[in-house]
Amino acid sequence: MSPFAGSARATDSWQHLRVTRKDGIATVTLARPEKLNALTFEAYADLRDLLAELSRERSVRALVLAGEGRGFCSGGDVEEIIGATLDLDTAQLLDFNRMTGQVVRAVRECPFPVIAAVHGVAAGAGAVLALAADFRVADPSARFAFLFTRVGLSGGDMGAAYLLPRVIGLGHATRLLMLGDTVRAPEAERLGLISVLAEEGHADEAAAALAKRLAEGPALAHAQTKALLTAELDMPLAAAVEMDAATQALLMNSADYAEFHAAFTKKRNPQWQGK
Repeated sequence: MSPFAGSARATDSWQHLRVTRKDGIATVTLARPEKLNALTFEAYADLRDLLAELSRERSVRALVLAGEGRGFCSGGDVEEIIGATLDLDTAQLLDFNRMTGQVVRAVRECPFPVIAAVHGVAAGAGAVLALAADFRVADPSARFAFLFTRVGLSGGDMGAAYLLPRVIGLGHATRLLMLGDTVRAPEAERLGLISVLAEEGHADEAAAALAKRLAEGPALAHAQTKALLTAELDMPLAAAVEMDAATQALLMNSADYAEFHAAFTKKRNPQWQGK
């Protein structure tokens, strides 16, 4: 995302999310625990706009996405979204579905790693939000369910049919997206859907520790690695290695690359600047 902003001021507070920042780490909490953090039209829009603002600031080095209460996110609110969409025309429905996709693109394209801290249910859109993250740190209570076909919609919602096969393979993705089966933590870890399986009740702490490790590391290198992982998914090898070569040439001119050499020579830890 571009760091250049227009005349609009940054948002001071978010009505549908709880946002905290400390030491280069942004923690974004879905905060509707009474509804298992079910998403509304406004919550989707806030996530889209927040990620764009954080990307422009260039001060965030890692982001944790968490859910308050008994679960991570139960997906779209049945009444406020599913019920409401029955009264929308095709143009309005297309606008809504494009917005949900923009949230996933924002997670994938923001210049910092995103860590989903998952406990309890991650269903429907909640499962896709976790899937879009760079890391999924999960509690043993975590369970993932891509429920779109269960409500009569395509399992390929919000980019799920693009992302899930690339994370767990086509065969497993076909089963989960077609049937809407629930996958509990042990199987999810075996399939590769979980990056880190935390101790019971400690997913948020484990996600925070990973975010701290990332935030203290070379932010520019992390950003470029994330960008290449996304860009090269559909590239032929020749194009991918050329993009790798161009990226490395640029990074070899960075302050962080020179700092590593200086730190290695003087036998000290690098002081990463992210530039």
